[in-house]
Amino acid sequence: MQIPFTKMHGLGNDYVYINTFEVDLSDVDVPELARRVSDRHRGIGSDGLILIAPPAGGVDADVRMEMYNADGSRGEMCGNGIRCVAKYALDRGLSARKEPVPQPQRGRAPASTARVETRVTN
Repeated sequence: MQIPFTKMHGLGNDYVYINTFEVDLSDVDVPELARRVSDRHRGIGSDGLILIAPPAGGVDADVRMEMYNADGSRGEMCGNGIRCVAKYALDRGLSARKEPVPQPQRGRAPASTARVETRVTN
């Protein structure tokens, strides 16, 4: 099975991101996938895997972040990771807002965490 992914980093934390709006991972062992893609010698190489998913019902958010550490365990929060999720949502049109609101594993990201600035430098 080929799974499209995006690799992004924020201040040195690099993660592999998979958009589950487009990819069905229901038959995939996600912790094992996280271990494999995170392997810096035989995989893509990253600090972990982040799934970009639809928000949970009743939460005022545009997307939800599901984070897995490189060892396959669930991570609770990564500020740099959630900023990349917001940037991905903005770039891919997953939010109608100027500043997308990502939902971390618990609750809703505060506006200061969700704020995305796009800058190109040479």
